[in-house]
Amino acid sequence: QVQLVESGGGLVQAGGSLRLSCAASGRTFSNYAMGWFRQAPGKEREFVAGISWSGGSTYYADSVKGRFTISRDNAKNTVFLQMNSLKPDDTAVYYCAGDVAPENWGTPEDYDYWGQGTQVTVSS
Repeated sequence: QVQLVESGGGLVQAGGSLRLSCAASGRTFSNYAMGWFRQAPGKEREFVAGISWSGGSTYYADSVKGRFTISRDNAKNTVFLQMNSLKPDDTAVYYCAGDVAPENWGTPEDYDYWGQGTQVTVSS
């Protein structure tokens, strides 16, 4: 089992920045690819960003490319999501997710482990 705990969410004005963290415990963190997803009220959960187990490969949704950066520190069992130039449309609950080898980075069902989520609210 892998336990994931997100932190770093909050209320920020449009144009501002936030850094989300996801701390992992349990099995060897470095064995897992990690992803960030988000879900706004009334909408489907959507892929935001993903990172390979080594950190050597990263993937982003078109809506966040150039604004968000995913990274990981395997020594600290933590994955990060740096969010810059935030927009009101970025308002959602953000979840981190982990899997040994997600078949499709953008498919929530391909991830075995999930955190409880952290709320990000961007005001206009």
